[in-house]
Amino acid sequence: MAAPGEPCAGPGVWNQSEPEPAVNHLLSLCFLRAAGVWLPPLYLWVLGPFYLLYIHHHGQGYLRMSPLFKAKMVLGLALILLCTFNVAVPLWRIQQGQSQTPEVLIHPTVWLTTMSFAMFLVHVERKKGVRASGVLFGYWLLCCLLPAISAVQQASSGDFQSDPLHHLSTYLCLSLVMAEFVLSCLVDQPPFFQNGPQQSNPCPEAGASFPSKVLFWWASRLLWKGYRKSLRPEELWNLERENTSEELVSQLEREWLRNHGVAQGCTMGLKGSEHENQAGQELEALLPQRRHPRGPLLGAIWRVFRCSFLLGTLSLIIADAFRFAVPKLLSLFLEFMGDLQAPAWQGSLLALLLLLSAGLQTLFEQQHMYRLKLLQMRLRSALIGLVYRKVLVLSPGAHKSSAVGDVVNLLSVDVQRLSESVLYLNGLWLPLLWMVVCFAYLWQLLGPSAFTAIAVFLGLLPLNFFISKKKTHHQEEQMRQKDSRARLTGFILRTMRTIKSHGWEEAFLERVLHIRGRELGALRTSTLLFSVSLVSFQVSTFLVALVVFAVHTLVAEENAMDAEKAFVTLTVLGILNKAQAFLPFSIHCVVQARVSFDRLAAFLYLEEVDPGAVVLSPSRCPPGKDCITIQDGTFTWSRESPPCLHRINLTVPQGCLLAIVGPVGAGKSSLLSALLGELSKLEGSVSMQGSVAYVPQEAWVQNTSVVENVCFQQELNLPWLETVLQACALGPDVESFPAGMHTPTGEQGMNLSGGQKQRLSLARAVYRKAAVYLLDDPLAALDAHVGQHVFHQVIGPRGLLQGTTRILVTHALHVLPHVDQVMVLEDGGITEMGSYQELLHRKGALVALLEAARQPGGGGDGETEPAANTSDPGGGGPEHRPERSIKSASTRNSVISASQTRAPLDDPKGTGQPTQEGSVRYGRVKAAMYLSYLQAVGIPLCTYTLFLFLCQQVASFCRGYWLSLWADDPVVDGQQMQTALRGWVFGLLGCLQAVGLFASMAAVFIGGVQASSLLFRRLLWDVARSPIGFFERTPVGKLLNYFSKEMDMVDVEIPDKLQALLTYTFGLLEVCLAVTMVTPLAIVAILPLMLLYARFQSLYVATSCQLRRMESASYSSVCSHVAETFQGSAVVRAFQAQGHFVAQSDALMDANQRVSFPRLVADRWLATNLELLGNGLVFVAAMCAVLSKDHLRAGLVGFSVSAALQVTQTLQWVIRSWTDLENSMVSVERVQDYTHTPKEAPWMLPTCAAQPPWPHGGQIEFRDFGLRHWPELPLAVRGVSFKVQAGEKVGIVGRTGAGKSSLAGGLLRLQEAAEGGIWIDGVPIAQVGLHTLRSRITIIPQDPILVPGSLRMNLDLRQEHSDEALWAALETVQLKAFVASLPGQLLYECAESGDDLSVGQKQLLCLARALLRKTQILILDEATAAVDLGTELQMQEALGHWFARCTVLLIAHRLRSVMDCARVLVMDNGQVVESGSPAQLLAQEGLFYRLAQESGLV
Repeated sequence: MAAPGEPCAGPGVWNQSEPEPAVNHLLSLCFLRAAGVWLPPLYLWVLGPFYLLYIHHHGQGYLRMSPLFKAKMVLGLALILLCTFNVAVPLWRIQQGQSQTPEVLIHPTVWLTTMSFAMFLVHVERKKGVRASGVLFGYWLLCCLLPAISAVQQASSGDFQSDPLHHLSTYLCLSLVMAEFVLSCLVDQPPFFQNGPQQSNPCPEAGASFPSKVLFWWASRLLWKGYRKSLRPEELWNLERENTSEELVSQLEREWLRNHGVAQGCTMGLKGSEHENQAGQELEALLPQRRHPRGPLLGAIWRVFRCSFLLGTLSLIIADAFRFAVPKLLSLFLEFMGDLQAPAWQGSLLALLLLLSAGLQTLFEQQHMYRLKLLQMRLRSALIGLVYRKVLVLSPGAHKSSAVGDVVNLLSVDVQRLSESVLYLNGLWLPLLWMVVCFAYLWQLLGPSAFTAIAVFLGLLPLNFFISKKKTHHQEEQMRQKDSRARLTGFILRTMRTIKSHGWEEAFLERVLHIRGRELGALRTSTLLFSVSLVSFQVSTFLVALVVFAVHTLVAEENAMDAEKAFVTLTVLGILNKAQAFLPFSIHCVVQARVSFDRLAAFLYLEEVDPGAVVLSPSRCPPGKDCITIQDGTFTWSRESPPCLHRINLTVPQGCLLAIVGPVGAGKSSLLSALLGELSKLEGSVSMQGSVAYVPQEAWVQNTSVVENVCFQQELNLPWLETVLQACALGPDVESFPAGMHTPTGEQGMNLSGGQKQRLSLARAVYRKAAVYLLDDPLAALDAHVGQHVFHQVIGPRGLLQGTTRILVTHALHVLPHVDQVMVLEDGGITEMGSYQELLHRKGALVALLEAARQPGGGGDGETEPAANTSDPGGGGPEHRPERSIKSASTRNSVISASQTRAPLDDPKGTGQPTQEGSVRYGRVKAAMYLSYLQAVGIPLCTYTLFLFLCQQVASFCRGYWLSLWADDPVVDGQQMQTALRGWVFGLLGCLQAVGLFASMAAVFIGGVQASSLLFRRLLWDVARSPIGFFERTPVGKLLNYFSKEMDMVDVEIPDKLQALLTYTFGLLEVCLAVTMVTPLAIVAILPLMLLYARFQSLYVATSCQLRRMESASYSSVCSHVAETFQGSAVVRAFQAQGHFVAQSDALMDANQRVSFPRLVADRWLATNLELLGNGLVFVAAMCAVLSKDHLRAGLVGFSVSAALQVTQTLQWVIRSWTDLENSMVSVERVQDYTHTPKEAPWMLPTCAAQPPWPHGGQIEFRDFGLRHWPELPLAVRGVSFKVQAGEKVGIVGRTGAGKSSLAGGLLRLQEAAEGGIWIDGVPIAQVGLHTLRSRITIIPQDPILVPGSLRMNLDLRQEHSDEALWAALETVQLKAFVASLPGQLLYECAESGDDLSVGQKQLLCLARALLRKTQILILDEATAAVDLGTELQMQEALGHWFARCTVLLIAHRLRSVMDCARVLVMDNGQVVESGSPAQLLAQEGLFYRLAQESGLV
């Protein structure tokens, strides 16, 4: 091979007798040839060993000998033979006595060994399954350099005849190397033996060639598909194993536990269903307490993700090396333009080097972005997995301190910010390195004058540190207010039925908006400080230029401005400007991330359930042995609270049915929680044998189908499932459901009635076939008939659970004769325990409870055994129709009858999900969305903002143009005559630009806050004004995602993207004006580039916006699942189903990541290709200057090329900002999803027929009233006509699903009448505003709801009553002593939903709240279902005293509750079938008589 051995020769190539310009020295043929000889071997021998080590540990399988591999080996062998020939020729000539220089022998020898090494790499790559090699791609590209230079030189010399062998060798070498380079651009076939299973839709990156990988062309097919049609989730690529949640969370968990020295094998959550039976034993604490919360988590994250981060950082450093090569090349280019004797090829080569340098900078920078964006995706998945596993082990005390809204906010905002901060970590130190290099350039250009820049930066440091500190303070305040808002919003959404029933919407909206105002105030201050920070760094850059130029030109008289100093300095200052902008933004993001990281770590440190609190043996207990044992047990809900159970000693033999009774607040539910290990055990021991099933007092239902709720992650056993459903009285309900067993239950079971939810919860436990059953008052929400059926068919001695160990907490004292043991609890201690007959003979606490439950006059004893003829509920099919039939029947927007959609029990495909509001849209964001946002900002403010941006950009253009005039000033006697004037005007223009920049940025951020406030208010109003059916169909987690993540995008992202778009757009206009002024020919290149840019952008945006919407929708599912698990974590732990729920969470997160990954790849595809296209403009501008060298001055050339260097990145950032803004605008689109959804009637009417003091009497009249819950469903209530006189007390009874609660809903207009109407005191309620109506009616619903806040707020939400009135109401409901014992008494802060109180205590507080409203109409909707019978009688007496003159509608399951009513309405199948006094109805021996028989009253 001749080329490597050719010595440097030729006239004028190497003449050391005369000094040459740097451009001639660096671009001499000798230097280029030396680089061509030594660069390829140096490159391969440095990277090759590391590459071998990498592919040795990351093998992908085995490649067969494909034609591509064979061609590479043949060409490589030919190159080796050619190199051998080039070594042999000099040796032969030396042997012949010809003199040869050393390099003639050394160079071919080095190439021979390097070529042999390259062929060895090709062979190893085939063994390890490498289909495309980036290392060898770079090697063959470098190898083309030397033969190309030699071939050009030889072809131009024309001396082929003198040495034909040398020429042929050079041309052959060039041909072979270029052929190898072409082959390296291709990709080999897949490995023969692949590691891991085959995927149905794998990511095409693995099968892409190296150029396709670095340019992201492998994603083009998906982008084109998204441009042409709507993408579906199944069309997206499957995740590689290293990107799945299971893999990422396991790695992070392992490193975290290692940081704390946890024993190997401990795990905080189960990895799969195979560990389900050992879940309780393997459950370990996530974190040891009393440690600094930030360090361990940070260390674990670093260990898992450090390689990816360091690789991305290395790519960025290499990109920066090329970034700083651009000013040097520009300096050489301007030097070339000033040298009239320089050959033209040098200018062309410099233009090509400018293009290559900018292109390589783009490629490495985009690889850095790709690596770190992928790291962000992985980190987010791992952190969400950690949070979810933490949710599964939170203690009840931790539930009190962390609400559902907090957890959703943690996932939607904090984890997102923490993952995004990864991109800006290098921004904390790398800009400082940029500054150092920039100072070195300035020193080289301007000498000691560059030192003055240091003083400018040091002087501004204290200001920026002060701003950062203040910004941190306001950021923390904003996050605190955001948490408060999320918590309150979550409560409102979950309890909207109660809020609407009381007409409290406005009061709660005012509370939310008050918190929102404080949040936006902190955000406004934080963003203004951010604007000051950005502008201060911009001003510092300008001050550097001003001070350096002034000192350089004024202090030393011989120093004059010239083109090289001015425009190379401007280019360096452009890099310095990026550093100054990047540094504060990085600090801002990292500050936000630190706050979020602390919040995340604090959540992960919350108290957890003690896995060792209960000794649980998986084997079943043998007959006759004790299955449950508690010895000297003392328990508390949290370490800070007093004990709730004292000195408990309990033994329950296998197969025993133990009933636990006692007054409200005695600790019955707490005892079951202690058996489950939910409480903190202060002393004693607890042990159980066998698997456990748990039925909570408040039913927890998953947002899935009925069959999935019952099976609860277990295999479907159809005969057993049907048996369980019939025993739990769910058979007739399921038959009436639209899709049968596969009907969705809705969020929190909203599509079911309270009784249906409770029976579904019981069926889930029964289907389990457990050894131990813990039943927390499952009969409370059932009417007497269904309750007796459930007891005898399921719980009782002959039920499905016979032979198992059952602990039943109940207020239904009539079932006590059928149990084996009875335990009485009072004040957290066991009062007595024994069989029912034993306790009767003792005449102790049980007898006292029974006496208190007796009706006055002895009409019906609580212990009376009910009639035995109630075991078969199936005889009256219509009697068991659900009270609220399924509200959502089909995923399609069509009405499907029950007979059409009922699916077989073993056919899950018959199910449907509720129609989701705000489903995924396709295409680009409509212009109306931008217009609506701008209208929210305000048209005057928008106009003013544009004017400010125009003014500051005009000042910027004038400043740059003035500097070019300064550089072109003639030099007379070594000086420029107008230096002082130039400096003063330059400084004035810079100051004007700084002021305009701050004003324009501040205007954007202030407008963003204004728009956020208005859009949030509209969203809150639209949701609050929606009818109750909307909340029954829409998952709460989805709505919370709108109020948290989507509003966070509107709050932060949109103003930031809009500010960036305006900044870069006006900057682009300035640069285009400058380029076209100096070199008009450049417009020929700018226009086609802009057209290409527009084409790329239109191709990208349609797909990107679709992916953005799909990502948001899938992330809502993740948040909903976490919120659902948070509320039912006790049930999940009791059933030991953590492994299944973890797998489900991982699957939902992977579905979200399947959308996130194509989106980030699409971003890189756009940026890479746009920047490479834009780099062509630099080449065009430089080549135009080379071609016009004879009549262009160096100053004009510098102005043109430096501007062209800016236009590429500026135009790319314009499109990127535009795209990011459009993606963020999807959030505006989503928060307006509910603008056009149906709304309920007006809250207030300007002319209302009901004028105060309406209602003065309280007369209620139903006239042929009927209603349906949804238009596509049949009437739930029909043909109801009756009149309730003023002051009359009317009871409403009926079986479950008869329509009792629907009457109350119709009276409150929660559902509007489908036919007929209701009149109150002669006024039709349809003509009364909803708040006017609901504020004049008091309802105590079946589910007691407490407001987050103090007890006083719960009793008197509008602060209308004195403390004396509150205490009187508490005394009436027998809670005065209890409240007086609480810390703070009336100011005691209730946990979310009152979780620190028993259900009975919460119901009593709701009764006290009703007493204070003093309305003429009272509705009691199963209000006493959760209290014992004695307390119920006393409450009835209190209600009779307080509401003696009021009209009372009493909806009850317990017939004894209505026996003192003046009249009773008996409902069946949505109609009133009987009406009269209790005595009259009993005498008729109709349905009421049969219900009384079932309740043991007759």
